[in-house]
Amino acid sequence: MLGWAITFLVIALVAAVFGFGGIAGTAVEMAKLIFFVAIVLFAISAVIGLLRGRNPL
Repeated sequence: MLGWAITFLVIALVAAVFGFGGIAGTAVEMAKLIFFVAIVLFAISAVIGLLRGRNPL
């Protein structure tokens, strides 16, 4: 998911360089949304992993 967030961020940067403000703004919002979803999923996964008590190896 972080790869998708970085992809949208790069799209936003390229669109901003070429002057497409609307596309750049939308791409930045998508990148932020995907980034925060990835962080939340990581936190949930970490908590569940701690509660189960398994070794990560």
